[in-house]
Parts: sequence; C-alpha cells; structure tokens
Amino acid sequence: MSKIAVVTDTNSSMDMEEAKRLGVYMLPMPFIVNGKEYFEGVTCEYDDFFRMLAQGDFVSTSQPSPGSIMKLWDEALETNDVVIHIPMSSALSGACDTAKALAQDYDGKVLVVDNKRISISQRQSVLDALAMIRKGVDAKNIVKELERMSLDSSIYLAVNTLELLKRSGRVTSAGAALAAILDIKPVLTIQGEKLDAYAKARGMKGAKKVMLKAMKKDLDARFAGKKYRLDLAYSGDIYEAINWQQEARAFFEMNDLALYRLPISICCHVGAGVLALGAFETYE
Repeated sequence: MSKIAVVTDTNSSMDMEEAKRLGVYMLPMPFIVNGKEYFEGVTCEYDDFFRMLAQGDFVSTSQPSPGSIMKLWDEALETNDVVIHIPMSSALSGACDTAKALAQDYDGKVLVVDNKRISISQRQSVLDALAMIRKGVDAKNIVKELERMSLDSSIYLAVNTLELLKRSGRVTSAGAALAAILDIKPVLTIQGEKLDAYAKARGMKGAKKVMLKAMKKDLDARFAGKKYRLDLAYSGDIYEAINWQQEARAFFEMNDLALYRLPISICCHVGAGVLALGAFETYE
C-alpha cells in the first residue's frame, strides 16, 4: 500500500503545532505589510499581525513561491510515495492553479485537490483526507471524494469594519463611512466558492442573528441527511469570539462547537472583529 502524505497551507486555519501533531505538511502563506513579506506562523504570529493592523499598516496578500511549494513536496516524498496537496479554493486565489501546474512535473506523485474550500472548511478537508488514509483509501479516490464534497460547504461571516474592503476598492469610501455612522455590519457568505454579500445588519448583535438563522436554514435543507460538521471562527479579539461561541452553542444546542482563527490571508481583507460560522459535509 502506498504511503500518502497530506500537504496544506495556513489558509486552512490549522496552526503549525496541530499540523505537526497530525503529521500534516504545512505551507506557511505569505502576506505583505508595508511592502515587507511575512509568513503566517513563521515570521509573524497572529497577535503581531493585528498589532500592525491596528496601527494602520498597509496589508495585502501574496502567493507562496513555486520553490517553497516544491521544496515541501520534495520533503514529503522522501518518506512517502504520493502527496495530496489541499490548497485554498481556486475561486478565491490562483494558488490552486499554480500548484496544479507544478504538479505536472511530478509524474502523478503529487495530486492537487480543488475542493472549493478555505479556513475551517479547508481544515475539515485535511481531517477527512487523514481519515480516509487511515481507512486505506488510495490517493486518487481520496481526491475524488474531497472534490465530490466540495460544494457541500456553507460559511457566513460578519465583518466588523469596512476599512480594508474600502482600501481594496471592494467598497466605496462613501459606503464605508455611511456604514460606520449607522453601525451597519455586512454579513458575507462563501457557498462553496466565491465570497459574496449576503445581508446587512445593524450592529454585530444583529449580524449574529442573521448568521445563526441563515445557518439553521442551511442545516435543515442543504445538509439534511448528510454527515456534516459545524465550526466557528473569528479574527482578532478572542474575548468577543468566546461570547460568540457560547451564543452559537446555545442556539444550536451543540456543546461541542469548536472555535478557530481565521487565517491572516482572509484577515488582510476583512480585518479584526470578524465572527463566522461554517457547516460542511464530512467523510466521517
């Protein structure tokens, strides 16, 4: 039986310590602050990023270099026969297409999964791949199963500030100013692929209600009869995030709802104070 290695990146909301414990090869994703490149979990920790963000530093995202990707694959192939690489959704970044192009030089020893996921849903894909490896599923069928489940994913996130979306041109300055005055919190959604607007709410309290009701509807309809997992995520302030976790646990009557950090690559666009929840079909 072939030995299979799983490779992912920090967009998966999985930190270096957990990846090491699980035997997952982790690619740190780069981001730019005031023109200087950093790597999540390696040259910049989560709290350090938000300190730079709070002082008004200019942030943006970047892709990992082809060399760094191939170096990690080569390392994994030293002790494994095949690599399953799980990057973020191709609908959100060119990183997946880059990886697929690079994999063509590996004679089938590197298989790239495009399962349309990011953050907590991408993390679940990594866990599902590991579960299938333990069950003895071969690499090609693992990729096939992950891509089959790709669109069975739903994420909602409430954005606390429109400042970074304004900088990127996704929101006008006038729109951002009006939202701040009226305390409007946009609720965004990722339904398997791209990030889209879902609703607007007055205050974060209203935004949380919108997300909880939307997710309840999804669980009753899209995920009915399926094996799924529901997780929570946040950016920045852990204290507000813990309150969010308590509210969601009470609403869904699920005491095991876990809370994870949104990756810095997402935070570069949505900033601090984001609250999110996601449901996704799972292998087991």
